[in-house]
Amino acid sequence: MKKTLQGKRILVTRPAAQAGKLAEMIGDLGGDPIRFPLLEIGPADDTLPLQRAVAQLDDYALAIFISPNAVIFSVPLILSRRPWPATLQAAAIGQSTVAQLAACGIGRVVAPTERYDSEALLDLPVCRAERVAGKKLLILRGNGGRELLADTLRERGAEVEAVTCYHRSAPVDGSLILSLLRNKRLDALTISSSEGLRNLLALLDADGCEYLRTLPVFVPHQRIAEMAAELGLQQVVLTGPADAGIIESLNEFDWLHHD
Repeated sequence: MKKTLQGKRILVTRPAAQAGKLAEMIGDLGGDPIRFPLLEIGPADDTLPLQRAVAQLDDYALAIFISPNAVIFSVPLILSRRPWPATLQAAAIGQSTVAQLAACGIGRVVAPTERYDSEALLDLPVCRAERVAGKKLLILRGNGGRELLADTLRERGAEVEAVTCYHRSAPVDGSLILSLLRNKRLDALTISSSEGLRNLLALLDADGCEYLRTLPVFVPHQRIAEMAAELGLQQVVLTGPADAGIIESLNEFDWLHHD
């Protein structure tokens, strides 16, 4: 395999449980992946809403999983108490979430195939007004985040229960990344969420922010790219989706010209 990232120190900022594959792929191309999760993931503070949803699972027509973490922090509890209902359609925003559901034995999942966001899911037939009006829908998600999906489905006539099954929080110790930036020990960053980007900037001082502006930042979604540009980052690279898209862009980047 051609070592296109030989010697490149690349920050991998996915949550700890999701960072392994991307870090491994960077290493396979000769790069030096440095893991620094910009989101820390844990169980929800209150599990009662999820327990109530499990008890009413047969009443829902559609269960939407926002992320792989939504699966990790809900499906084991569900399956420990009952089988997945044969009549309950599962939906996911991204293919990583589809794969996580499959690993739990839940197939027949509907998901977007090109863009991976709430807007793309809302465009699918399963979310059209004529399909959801008068139906009970379950959204399994983390704390905070966008309300677009739930609000739009309610506008289309659905009765939506949005359950927080995991908790996202920002890292509190930014000393590692501050040291890397101050000493110019990073060649690029990968950022996989707008929230993670905000958390990163909150950790940095003026010098760190100034150096960050000149680094290539690889992001897999247009919304993150737009935010990064608005925040003054000068080398934002919009990649294809998921780890494969990020790796493809890292592989094709003109490192020589950048250096």
